[in-house]
Amino acid sequence: MALNVLTRKAGPVFFVTINRPEARNAVDRPTAEALAEAFRTFDADDSLKVAILHGAGEHFCAGADLKAVASGDPARGNRIDAEGDGPMGPSRMQLSKPVIAAVSGFCVAGGLELALWCDLRVADETAQFGVFCRRFGVPLIDGGTVRLPRAIGMSRAMDMILTGRAVAAPEALSFGLVNRLTDSGSLLASAEKLALEIATFPQLCMRNDRRSAFDQWGLDENAALRHEFGLGRQTLQSGETVQGATRFTSGTGRHGTFKD
Repeated sequence: MALNVLTRKAGPVFFVTINRPEARNAVDRPTAEALAEAFRTFDADDSLKVAILHGAGEHFCAGADLKAVASGDPARGNRIDAEGDGPMGPSRMQLSKPVIAAVSGFCVAGGLELALWCDLRVADETAQFGVFCRRFGVPLIDGGTVRLPRAIGMSRAMDMILTGRAVAAPEALSFGLVNRLTDSGSLLASAEKLALEIATFPQLCMRNDRRSAFDQWGLDENAALRHEFGLGRQTLQSGETVQGATRFTSGTGRHGTFKD
């Protein structure tokens, strides 16, 4: 029997593949558990810098497996508990390193929530986003009502949440829901290129700035500024900044170039 989730390492990049193409990569309980475990592995491995989440075949993820939900089988139905992992698996995890969603085909319902959990979204021209679960009375409980308004603003989020309509890749790009749009034949290559670019940066600085950007949502402005300063001071004290300044004075990275 095929594994529901596949993983592989490619240098500093960790690929996580939802491997249920026959179900448009819909997530049942075993798949959710495997996804959560894969990302725990990623976060704990110091050799890995960036993860890429994608779906096998033509689709990213069609959400929770409603056939498993309808079966009433607790071994197949998604976990429903306020504590611990979310119904889709990693949706409540706060990783220390970035994740990129590589999206083709359907990225809908819980699949949209998984993509929103990721830091960035690279999509190809086949990608379609939507709260398709609207028509079936299935709620957004993996962060969709939280992360979608934060990503694209309340008005556009309400349009998607209330209507459940399909949003094609170009419109999603104009929303800011998609960060990069690529041809269908180069999706994973484009995502990997972006991941490798991120992996080349001084990691403590990047991760601390990332953490501050996430944490500020729950803080007032003064507290957020203090938190940012504390993380920034940690970076300064690490030596990364001095090393970077030394490279700059030797001629590296001047005039906006990212090449040494």
